[in-house]
Amino acid sequence: MGGAGDIPPPEAPLSASFRLNGPMAGQAVLLGFLAAACFLPALQAGFVWDDVILVSETVIHEWSGLWNIWFSPADIKKEGHYWPVVYSSFWLEHKLWGLDPLGYHAVNLVLHVVNVLLIWLLLLRLAVPGAWFVAAIFAVHPLLVELVAWVIERKDVLSALFYLAAALTWIRYVNAPHPGRYVLALGLFTAGMLSKSIVVTLPAALLIWHWWQAGRVTRTDLIRLAPFFVVAAIITAVDLSFYTSREPLLLGYSLADRVLIASRALWFYFGKLLWPTDLSVIYPLWEIESSDPVAWAYFLGASALAALLWFGRRRWGRGPLAGALFYAVTLSPVLGFVDFGYMQFSFVADRFQYLAGLGLLAVLVGSATCGVRRLRPALRRVATGVFVVVLALLGMLTWRQAGIYRDSVTFFSHIIELNPHARDAHLNLVGPLADAGRHEEALTVARTAVEKRPDNPDAYSNLGRVLLRMERPDEAEEAIGTALQLKPRHRNANQHLGEVLRNQGRYDEAVEAYRRTIEIDAGLVPAYAGLGISLFHSKRYEEAIAPLEKALAMEPDAPYAAELSLFAGRAARELDRDDTAHSHFRRAAALNPDSVEPLTELSNLLLRQNRVEEANEYLLRARRLRPGDPETIFKEGEALRKAGRHDEAIATYREVLRIDPDFASAHIGLGAALLGLERHEEAFESLTHSLSLELDTETAATAHYLAGRTLQGLNRNAEAMVHFERSLEHDPKQARALDYLAHLRFGRKDYEGALELYRAHAALQPDNVTVLANIGVTLYFLDRHEEALASMERVLRLDPNHEMARKMTAQLRNATP
Repeated sequence: MGGAGDIPPPEAPLSASFRLNGPMAGQAVLLGFLAAACFLPALQAGFVWDDVILVSETVIHEWSGLWNIWFSPADIKKEGHYWPVVYSSFWLEHKLWGLDPLGYHAVNLVLHVVNVLLIWLLLLRLAVPGAWFVAAIFAVHPLLVELVAWVIERKDVLSALFYLAAALTWIRYVNAPHPGRYVLALGLFTAGMLSKSIVVTLPAALLIWHWWQAGRVTRTDLIRLAPFFVVAAIITAVDLSFYTSREPLLLGYSLADRVLIASRALWFYFGKLLWPTDLSVIYPLWEIESSDPVAWAYFLGASALAALLWFGRRRWGRGPLAGALFYAVTLSPVLGFVDFGYMQFSFVADRFQYLAGLGLLAVLVGSATCGVRRLRPALRRVATGVFVVVLALLGMLTWRQAGIYRDSVTFFSHIIELNPHARDAHLNLVGPLADAGRHEEALTVARTAVEKRPDNPDAYSNLGRVLLRMERPDEAEEAIGTALQLKPRHRNANQHLGEVLRNQGRYDEAVEAYRRTIEIDAGLVPAYAGLGISLFHSKRYEEAIAPLEKALAMEPDAPYAAELSLFAGRAARELDRDDTAHSHFRRAAALNPDSVEPLTELSNLLLRQNRVEEANEYLLRARRLRPGDPETIFKEGEALRKAGRHDEAIATYREVLRIDPDFASAHIGLGAALLGLERHEEAFESLTHSLSLELDTETAATAHYLAGRTLQGLNRNAEAMVHFERSLEHDPKQARALDYLAHLRFGRKDYEGALELYRAHAALQPDNVTVLANIGVTLYFLDRHEEALASMERVLRLDPNHEMARKMTAQLRNATP
């Protein structure tokens, strides 16, 4: 905070008060323009890395979350610090513009502009030579990109605003004491501490200012600033206690190691301030060896410079020493003397010197300004030109650096380019590449992450996720299995395993994987979505509805909400809950107005209720959405067939097949409609043609089942049995095939075979009284009367009016000795 020499005495105009006159207003506008213009690419940036806190934390999204932010901070699961002012700002912004990144980036940029103006005013009050030039360099310096372009670094720009405002207020208070100014300064400092505790050094910085101004720190200065130190101590203690309870950390560096880290960091930041190239979000983690003489050279150099400034203060003034002290003191919380999480990645970060660098800039630019003032006018103009060129170069570097925050792919690729050994950078790049559809690149990066971190379950989980996207399920399952061996309760690995199993049609196993995921993290919406869809495919409709509706309630605007509404509606329809089904289908249609599926589902539902005119309206809408599209016309045919309007369905299916003769599902639908009209020969011909085409497992099971039904209708029962068996080979849970095949075996007096099939059917539908009654009859013919009686009694418990069960129960009881 110092210039080339001592500040003017307290009675000097700039150290007391001043007004913004016309020229100064113009300078303020120019500063604001510079500060904003260089960072414009940041307005096009998205959310990256730790910005996931904003996207995923329900506390920020919910109206009630403001209370949790202040009084239950542990509810912000991905934040280890107590910084409620920052998260209150995010909470408010979410109410204003949701999760649109533009709003958050714009606020960061506005805060930076305000900070630049506050810095200029502060330097003017301190009478630092070249105050405007210092503020201008600060405004456009690329070291500040990380804070402005990265949304989560709101904590730095916001805490800096309170810090600078508190410093200005304190100076006004000292020059013109008033209780209100004192309280305001203390309040602003408290707000800064609750934004980010790195501003804890403000009281010490104010003592440096007092020393710089008067050459000593008085007892009055200490007494006045004592409450600031108390507030700093209390909030720091609370924050550290909360942090260590959430993220216990013990890095094990010795005192000598920490001195070496701090010494090197001071020179590193100084170097980047003067030559801001190759700026990385994560710098390489230094190897610290106390036996390394180069490491001690940093310490000796820093000590020598401190001694030089101390002993030269009478010659050069106290300003240079004050500026250097401010620089070192402001950086002290992040110099490695206290362990913090980021030290696992790197010992330094550009954002750490947002305020600290001001001390050195004030000394360097202030000294240069004093030197330029002694030059001839022509040389002064040359110096001004040099300054403009420097500003332009810094501005261009800032513009370019701001572009790396455009998206996660650009962000992490930039980190890896400058620091290939950056911890977890490859790991974090996998997901964004996969989401962008760049699967081959994602696979390469995922394998690199596994090579670098072979003991990290995240690496294997991500590899499995990419392989899943590339439809290589066996390899995906193997990678995910390794992740689960390393950490059985790994949330993402369990979730990805569920996806692999569901895509393979292994629905029961998928259900278990999703349920494990929910046990680990009850707030993971995709786990509920996957669970509901898997239960639906397992025909466990009653169980499916709850997780589907929970997922929809937790994230109503999710990209897959329309799909979940469709599944929930279909499950409700299977349970004959038409009103619920209708509500879900309408919601699906509203969420995805360009989709024909909810329209055909609605028409199907309405046709079943004989609401023909309404149903036709939805079918007409579907046709208008995709005129001539065979898929849309096919869905219309399905709706007509399920409503029992077989003749119309047949005509619709044939329209599909005129457009696409190899539309397998249309052949199957046509066969089913013909079967409904007992036109068995034509139905079998259509179904046989479908079986000659490429079918997925579920569709093939349906085709074989229907072929078996048509053959039954033609009294070709032996052939029918073959098709029912093939249906069950494709889908062992095809309940209708189980029932009809059991019936045919029973007719052939193969009672053991029939019993096995009926019991498999009962396992799928344990409360189906018809199946239970058939089991009882089959057991009777096997002379297993006690078991038959137990089965019939169960039927009567479920349906006391079941006539056959009542008669057979009475007969079996009378026959039992």
